[in-house]
Amino acid sequence: MSGLLNKDRPPVFCPGCTHERIVYALDQCFQNMGLQGHQVVMVSDIGCSGLFDTFFDTHAFHGLHGRALTYATGLKLARPELKVVATMGDGGIGIGGAHILSCCRRNLDLTLLILNNFNFGMTGGQFSATTPPEARVASGFLNRLEKPIDICQVVRAAGASYVARCSGFNKDLPTLIEGALRHEGFAVIDIWGLCSGRYTRKNKLTPRAIEERLARFPPMEGPVRENARKEYGLHYRELAAALKPVSPPASIGKIFEPPEKVRNEVMILGEAGQRIITAGEILSLAGLTAGLKVTQKNEYDITVLRGPSISEVILSPEEIGFTGLEKPNVIMALGQEGVDRRRDLLGKLDPKTLIIQVRGVDLPPSAAEVRPVDLRGLKIKKEDWSLAALAVLAGMNRILNPEMLKDAAAMRLTGEALDSIRKLIDEIV
Repeated sequence: MSGLLNKDRPPVFCPGCTHERIVYALDQCFQNMGLQGHQVVMVSDIGCSGLFDTFFDTHAFHGLHGRALTYATGLKLARPELKVVATMGDGGIGIGGAHILSCCRRNLDLTLLILNNFNFGMTGGQFSATTPPEARVASGFLNRLEKPIDICQVVRAAGASYVARCSGFNKDLPTLIEGALRHEGFAVIDIWGLCSGRYTRKNKLTPRAIEERLARFPPMEGPVRENARKEYGLHYRELAAALKPVSPPASIGKIFEPPEKVRNEVMILGEAGQRIITAGEILSLAGLTAGLKVTQKNEYDITVLRGPSISEVILSPEEIGFTGLEKPNVIMALGQEGVDRRRDLLGKLDPKTLIIQVRGVDLPPSAAEVRPVDLRGLKIKKEDWSLAALAVLAGMNRILNPEMLKDAAAMRLTGEALDSIRKLIDEIV
């Protein structure tokens, strides 16, 4: 059969670059396996190895330096029938080392071709994770400070089930690549070659020298017996098939007419222990019962001993794109911590914004309409202040009404907590 090389974009590398030999070897492998373009996806990142996806008439994904395997993983899980081939250079494996280790642990059916030419060739010949310490490179003496990694030993130790190392001048390279592609699991081939544009200008390296160096390393020639196990995708699907089917998400239909059929932005500003997130959820549920589109965005606590202090909710009859709040219609000022975090925004409000202010909370000067409430004087527990503020809003028939609030509270709370909130709503409204 004909090859899968892109006739409109023939390989273009520096004269003498081994990458071109690998391109043709990979294409020969595809031909030997009888693969067609729609059965293969090439995944690459930055560097000279990142050109591979453009040279093949297949599916392709080109991404960030060192990240090729992250995209390859998603592609293989979503489309397990595809042959997924990732190409990375020695620069990419240094940058994306954690992603390589993840693939080794998972044993997903991917093939990684490492085009190892011992330097960052595209960006000027700087040292990489595999540069020998005695090499002369564009990074001065920096490569003399580090020990180059043996990527084959690394991936073998990390769990890769197929590991091979070879020269890009090996006449059997198509067959070696085919062995990796046919392996059901994570297969890595470390292919050594020449960077004629950078590395060999300062360092004597020839195909024979590569063979001599390879002979000093332990042979890596394919399947790793101690790492043999089920392929990740197959095993995942087996385990998932044995689980009970997940119930579909609960649906909330429209049962109320909203008091206002316009977009409303609500910001709840409080402090830990005031059920800020819960109040935002109940407000969101109330909006859903009125047929509105809803988003909720929360500012989570940074440390374990603190709680969330801000929740932002948008309710709209139209689709919601941007979820940020710039000019909220309603602000609930329940605690000083949340107010202080949004002090700049509060100072820019206009008279269209309503602020429900709990007595004792200090607000910056603004043009907004302020409605003070003395929740402490009403003997309402501080943990119920955010829900009490919703009741104040419902009593004003702004955004929601008491029936919407009670119905939404019943979806989120149960038992004594629900009874307490219902009583609270009745008292305030």
